[in-house]
Amino acid sequence: MKDIFSLPFSEPVVIFTLVLLLILAAPVVFRRLRIPDVVGLILAGVAVGPFGFNLLQRDDSFRIFGQVGILYLMFLAAVEIDMYHFKKYLRDGILFGILSFGVPSVIGIAAVYFAFDAGLTTCLLLAVMFSSHTLISYPVVSKFGLQNSKGAVLAVCGTVVAVLLSLLTLAAVVEMQVSGKPDPMHLVLILVRTLIYAVAVGVMFPKITRFVFRKLSGAVEQYIFILAMVFVGALLARLIGLEAILGAFFVGLVLNRLIPGRSALMHHIKFVGNAIFIPYFLIGVGMLINVRVVFSSWQVAWVALVMIVVAVSSKWLAAWIAQKTMRLSLFDRRMMFGLTSGKAAATVAATMIGYEYGIINEDIMNGAVLMILACCLVASVATEHNAIRMRIDLTAMEMEQTGVENPEFARQIVAVSNPITAEGLMRLAVFMRSPKNTEPVTALFVRDSDDRRRLTSGRYSLRVAAQAAQEMGVEVVEEERFDLNVVSGLTNMIRQTEASDIVIGFHRRSNIVDSFFGAMTDTLLRNTLKMVILSRCFIPISTIRRIVVVAGKNAQYETGFHDWVARIGNLAQQLACKAIFLASSETSRYIEDVIVSDGYGIRRIYQEMTDWDDFILLSGEVGVEDLLVIVEARKGSISYSSELEQMPEFLSKNFAGQNLMVIYPEQFNG
Repeated sequence: MKDIFSLPFSEPVVIFTLVLLLILAAPVVFRRLRIPDVVGLILAGVAVGPFGFNLLQRDDSFRIFGQVGILYLMFLAAVEIDMYHFKKYLRDGILFGILSFGVPSVIGIAAVYFAFDAGLTTCLLLAVMFSSHTLISYPVVSKFGLQNSKGAVLAVCGTVVAVLLSLLTLAAVVEMQVSGKPDPMHLVLILVRTLIYAVAVGVMFPKITRFVFRKLSGAVEQYIFILAMVFVGALLARLIGLEAILGAFFVGLVLNRLIPGRSALMHHIKFVGNAIFIPYFLIGVGMLINVRVVFSSWQVAWVALVMIVVAVSSKWLAAWIAQKTMRLSLFDRRMMFGLTSGKAAATVAATMIGYEYGIINEDIMNGAVLMILACCLVASVATEHNAIRMRIDLTAMEMEQTGVENPEFARQIVAVSNPITAEGLMRLAVFMRSPKNTEPVTALFVRDSDDRRRLTSGRYSLRVAAQAAQEMGVEVVEEERFDLNVVSGLTNMIRQTEASDIVIGFHRRSNIVDSFFGAMTDTLLRNTLKMVILSRCFIPISTIRRIVVVAGKNAQYETGFHDWVARIGNLAQQLACKAIFLASSETSRYIEDVIVSDGYGIRRIYQEMTDWDDFILLSGEVGVEDLLVIVEARKGSISYSSELEQMPEFLSKNFAGQNLMVIYPEQFNG
């Protein structure tokens, strides 16, 4: 018993228990002092570490979990970015990355040369410490839902550029120290390897992931697979001479479109990372810091002061220059400064390598450790303070645009009866609704008999659909209804819930003419004028690569035009896939107006379709990983034409194996 509780603790159960208590208690305690959670965890690490009360040693568990935590942090930063915004701001992000590397490097070299009278290699190594940074305060941005703000996207993109340039400089410094002169061919070789790595991972990882996702539907299996892919990518990066954090970030980018923001998989990724790995990493960072060294000699205090001032001021200056040259807002500048002023992984690596090769002395190493602490504090406080004000302003702006405090949102009914298709239907419905929608979705099973087999299947379908909605963070109401027939049950529930649209599936082995456009569908369309969406997907909805939307002439004049475009906009945005609209030029203009006015950040192209014959010619371009969406029309509606009568037969003949959705927009007085 005495050995178990002897200091520092070495018993694994005691160590893990203490870490869990720190993860739980530190944010609560420091929040009362108005100190951000990130800072609280770092300070907790300082307190329990070898330079504090010596409760814990920074053993292999902290090194392993710490490495996992930083890789997880970089992966999460990449996978949470909306790829539309990432590509939109990519050029500015690269420019900011160059600024975030160049400005601290130039100022750092000058400051170190004059303040410490250091040589060239020491000046260059410290320039690496000043210019590199870690997204240590990114959890704050994610918590407030600001990961797609321009400042955050530029900071994340700039981080990759700055870290890559810093690591190349570090390699050159080590080469100079070992051989006495830089080797340009060594740097060229690293760049070539990096290019080969990017192409290989960018092509192979998405293909492998799509294949595995079609075979593995379990949440645990998919999570373990994604985690394995992150570490394979990080390991490959290490093998070519790059830091593992760059590999983890790049894997996040290439798998971004396969992990939708509202998916259960994303929920698991964020939950595990924020609960265990990232806090473990932050506590480990704190355990590296020895605050006492600042009082050991005036030289250490002077070195630390110079390094802190240079590191913080140069990152602020880089963000200020970026704001002025790119015409960014004050919030964006503060966001960029907060995210890029934190230091951990690359800076620690540069410090350890520099001390190992004799490039820096012990005073500079101690000063670097104190700089890391100060920069982490500044980054966390600045990011959280700005994020709170930014979220308040954005929320006020959104409320002003909607005109009401609680705007009306779509009320959806998802009709299920088959356990095989119930989950896919519910996920499709959730992806088609606005992320701001707070209305519950209704999972409905209608029966018109007491058939035991059908009753068991239907009730199980309800549970499957409800679980899928709950995993995606959406409130769900389960309804089992006995009625004269299925259509009567559906229409009565539409009236009861005042639903805006209903999502229905069909058995994938049924004949498309009989089950999709047969008597039941015709009766339903006659009994309700609300939007009706019929769907069939052979692959997981998250693996859809393109959405091909076919809209007939005069589709823009239907009452429900805006609503169905909004559904497609939400679906394409949350799946991060491209939308291809086949429509007349006039209809395409109206579609574009809705997408722009509602702010859907999606990749989209328009192709001219003068009549339905054009769609028949283009139908061969629809692949097995695409979702074909047909915007149909009820008989007698504005956009109805006699050509639509041949659509069931055409779809049955040519698209029997494709993912398909048919939308009947809402009609007047629906």
